[in-house]
Amino acid sequence: MSKSIVIYVTCAGLEEAEKLGEFMVSNRYAACVNIVPSIKSIYWWDNKLNKEQEALLIFKTKGSLFSLFKENIKKQHSYSVPEIIAVEIAEGDEDYLSWIEKEATASS
Repeated sequence: MSKSIVIYVTCAGLEEAEKLGEFMVSNRYAACVNIVPSIKSIYWWDNKLNKEQEALLIFKTKGSLFSLFKENIKKQHSYSVPEIIAVEIAEGDEDYLSWIEKEATASS
């Protein structure tokens, strides 16, 4: 079994989050996504401190799909440099991790 990962992606709002989440899960780049509809982000961009309301997507997928996942998020995302951060799942319920392995099956 390949290692499972969690991928964090922020976006401009709930509408984009739902669109990205549905695209990625329906095309099997991830087994599932949780959407946190409203977060406050504070960050530097173009030499300016920004404060924005964003949505957070939390995807669960296989580590072996990360490159393909990243490529497809970048194609669909409205940001020129979207946040795409993967964290390996060190431990988890074996049934749940097996489910991720079974459902995340994208091949292109």
